[in-house]
Amino acid sequence: MDLAEHGLSFGRQMAKKAGLPENDEIARVFARTPRETFLGPPPWRIFASEGEGTLVDDPVLLYQDVLVQIKGEAAINNGQPSLHALCFAALRVEHRETVVHVGAGTGYYTSMLAQLTGREGRVDAYEIESDLAWKAAENLSEMAWVTVHSASGTIGPLPMCDVLYVNAGATDPLDVWLDAVRVDGRLLFPLTPDEGYGGMLLVTRLVEGYAARFLCGAKFVGCAGARDEAMARRLAICFSKGHAGEVRSLRRDRSPDETAWCAGANWWLSKRETPHGT
Repeated sequence: MDLAEHGLSFGRQMAKKAGLPENDEIARVFARTPRETFLGPPPWRIFASEGEGTLVDDPVLLYQDVLVQIKGEAAINNGQPSLHALCFAALRVEHRETVVHVGAGTGYYTSMLAQLTGREGRVDAYEIESDLAWKAAENLSEMAWVTVHSASGTIGPLPMCDVLYVNAGATDPLDVWLDAVRVDGRLLFPLTPDEGYGGMLLVTRLVEGYAARFLCGAKFVGCAGARDEAMARRLAICFSKGHAGEVRSLRRDRSPDETAWCAGANWWLSKRETPHGT
């Protein structure tokens, strides 16, 4: 098998793990996006499990469901492909939509989002690490509908968008993110404590309120500007008690009631659906 064939097999594998047909568009974007292009020169340090990882120089080995280090001193990696495939499936990015990507790294998954929305759409990618932002801009330079911002994605205002995808752990759904999402738009971000796993929270803006549900567990590097120590401790307690799968809505309108799963300073997650459902 040559590298292209490995890419096709990788794409089919990612689609399958996301519960999609092997010929889904998400399989195609994983297949045709050269992962090695976004990782710098070899050797690459890959992580199939906890530990120090393994150094490899064969690009074929990148087409597995593994993490790849992109910045060692900050413990930043390229992300778990199957997790992102699951997230893409949930976000349902359509042609011509506007996407905001927070925590773009070197642009690997930004490239996939840009392929899903197409050149008639728009992607604004935010990366706070200036060296990674520079690499992302270089990697995405041929996609004229993508703009890379060497800036935090936690400071508003952000562009109004149909999809807002965050790839760094937050302790709160920031107002700047919720306010940027149009009606019928989707916000997906990791809601995480400081230690252990949190969850990928999918928030859909409705005419009245926000539907919300957890997709899966998640553990991410922290999102600078989106973390609070007290809230991190509160999240750890909420996740330890379980029942995250019962969350159905995010509320910003009133004090938490008996349906609350977890509450922050000006938001709370409820086990009750919004008035119009999901």
